Amino acid sequence: IRNLSGGHVEEFVLVGFPTTPPFQLLLFVLFFAIYLLTLLENALIVFTIWLTPSLHRPMYFFLGHLSFLELWYINVTIPRLLAAFLTQDSRVSYVGCMTQLYFFIALACTECVLLAVMAYDRYLAICGPLHYPSLMPSSLATRLAAASWGSGFFSSMMKLLFISQLSYCGPNVINHFFCDISPLLNLTCSDKEQAELVDFLLALVMILLPLLAVVSSYAAIIAAILRIPTSRGRRKAFSTCATHLAVVVIYYSSTLFTYARPRAMYTFNHNKIISVLYTVIVPSLNPAIYCLRNKEVKEAFRKAVMGRCHYPKDVLD
Repeated sequence: IRNLSGGHVEEFVLVGFPTTPPFQLLLFVLFFAIYLLTLLENALIVFTIWLTPSLHRPMYFFLGHLSFLELWYINVTIPRLLAAFLTQDSRVSYVGCMTQLYFFIALACTECVLLAVMAYDRYLAICGPLHYPSLMPSSLATRLAAASWGSGFFSSMMKLLFISQLSYCGPNVINHFFCDISPLLNLTCSDKEQAELVDFLLALVMILLPLLAVVSSYAAIIAAILRIPTSRGRRKAFSTCATHLAVVVIYYSSTLFTYARPRAMYTFNHNKIISVLYTVIVPSLNPAIYCLRNKEVKEAFRKAVMGRCHYPKDVLD
């Protein structure tokens, strides 16, 4: 263990998923394929929405922000996961660990709030379609998106302010594939109660409150769907809401279980498995659930691709 002159740990050792080399290679190939697919899906969605004027509406504006967030999010977490499959342990500097932790918390909190904003937007569109343009103008959508990003990064700054003030004297082994709050709190050699309390309270505010907003919005949406006169219309609407709600429940429940607890959870190895849910699985599902099942987005993507493929021919004509 290498320490600075003040007894401060200079680097951390990340312990990934110790298993047999053939199985590690299999997991590496699997998650690398998911990583590339998620990158491609979200990048295509961002550029399709950006290049298509007909999609410049609040609903797709929020979807574009979500896909951009996922692009950033997976590049913070998945490379560390892939490195964990290639080596038994990897090393990260103290500054690198804190930087990664800051962006991970910021993006995770931003996604929580953004999902709640998207649920509220769907509530307005479904339950008040005639008044939707006046209830959700583009200026309000811009402010809500900015508030989502701002609250996420502010919450992360507050958490890191307390965590970074703790002393780390050794050991320096983190039982995780990336720098996370609970393992770091267990490694500190100073009093962690204040940092732990701040982390717990902010986790409740940034996860539980948006979750309540999501549940309330979808409860109102489902009540409106039940009033649809045709069974076919109800089935279609329920199918869409169910898939959206499933992804939201997976994301919020896994993050609540991991972070909205007053004690550090370093001793539980299954935390790493749960982390895979919200760092890998949910980002890979979001494009398919929110966008690729949407006819407008698929049609816009087809036109964007076909238009650029035929552009040289049109110029020649």
